[in-house]
Amino acid sequence: MAKAKSAFVCTECGAEYRKWQGQCSSCQEWNTLSEVHLASARPGGGAASGRSGYAGDLSREVIDLGNVDLSEVPRMSSTFAEFDRVLGGGLVPGSAVLLGGNPGAGKSTLLLQTACKLAQQRRILYVTGEESLSQVAMRAHRLQLPTNGLKMLAETSVETILAVSEREKPEILVIDSIQTMHLEDISSAPGGVAQVRESAAALTRFAKKTNTVLLLVGHVTKDGTLAGPKVLEHMIDASLLLEGGADSRFRTLRGQKNRFGAVNELGVFAMLEQGLKEVKNPSAIFLSRQEEQAPGSLVMVVWEGTRPILVEVQALVDESALGNPRRVAVGVDQNRLAMLLAVLNRHGGLFTGDQDVFLNVVGGVKVLETSADLAVLLAVVSSLQNRALPKELVVFGEVGLSGEIRPVPSGQERIAEAAKHGFLRAIVPRANAPKQAPKGMEVIAVDKLSDALDAL
Repeated sequence: MAKAKSAFVCTECGAEYRKWQGQCSSCQEWNTLSEVHLASARPGGGAASGRSGYAGDLSREVIDLGNVDLSEVPRMSSTFAEFDRVLGGGLVPGSAVLLGGNPGAGKSTLLLQTACKLAQQRRILYVTGEESLSQVAMRAHRLQLPTNGLKMLAETSVETILAVSEREKPEILVIDSIQTMHLEDISSAPGGVAQVRESAAALTRFAKKTNTVLLLVGHVTKDGTLAGPKVLEHMIDASLLLEGGADSRFRTLRGQKNRFGAVNELGVFAMLEQGLKEVKNPSAIFLSRQEEQAPGSLVMVVWEGTRPILVEVQALVDESALGNPRRVAVGVDQNRLAMLLAVLNRHGGLFTGDQDVFLNVVGGVKVLETSADLAVLLAVVSSLQNRALPKELVVFGEVGLSGEIRPVPSGQERIAEAAKHGFLRAIVPRANAPKQAPKGMEVIAVDKLSDALDAL
């Protein structure tokens, strides 16, 4: 009998090795290699015959790039405007979309709501590998969703799912979840590196061949990254992450990869008894401020994808009882906070080396851009001097290491968004100052950090 072949695959990057080793040479991670058993090659399908005999379809023609049809691919709406925004305008036929998130974030709820609504006009097949059909039906009944027309299948075998899909010919195929799927030819357990990779590859090939929209649910690890091999994220066309803790009413859907739209687009949903409901104006929920302004609180304008969002940043500066003061940041990069405090000491004349500094972005928003630098520093100064800032003040701008205030993209749109929400004063970089300020708003343009401190 032929000896079963095996390989060692890195769970982080998907690199393969013939022998086990402690460190992956590709991604430099330690103890990430796991053994997988390879399926034996089918008769006549070996690599040698494919190379020597050039087995394949030689009738395909090479096409010049200038002759490729540029007609717009028709998109399908998901019935959620926020979902469509993150996708880049809707679902693209033949695309594979991976939706990840923590347990309880609402991944299955979002896809079930989308599938039930779309099933009234389109053919949809919903495959559940984690729940029984009765459990899915109970959830749909609790959410008061229309259940007629949605085709359901409780199965974990990829071969069976593909056979049923060939017969049903759905326009949208939902897989919940990819970690429960398995192929018969692979001996490893469902959820393993080889099973997840090959199952996703088989489903993606079917979606491309039949022009079907493939929606995959993916689990995440304890550190928030997608479970399974890293090559899974390279196979799919769009990777979305649904964020939000179980103690929060709001969920944010962020695009991490999208071949058909902008990356880092953000959609906001509210978790209610009837399921997820989209939030039309995210700035309103992040600006639920108190009537009396407290020291250390300030509103900034951040740019998420293709729109500005107003969020509140809070700072608390207190005398430290430790030899090494604490720097705690929630929602912004902690290393960047330490750098900004050094700039404040050198170019603003305010020393915080003996103070504990705590920073929080209200609403659980994660700020990934540098436009929050100036707002963070002014909030720290407000708490340090125990003086509240005006409630109608909004701030944005990047702070350089030499104390200069650098411009940020889409400055005019940020100012217009702040004016729309009733803010009367804005401290912005000089390069972002408009020639004519919005009616009723005073725009203060600054070049250096000292100018911004004087403007307060």
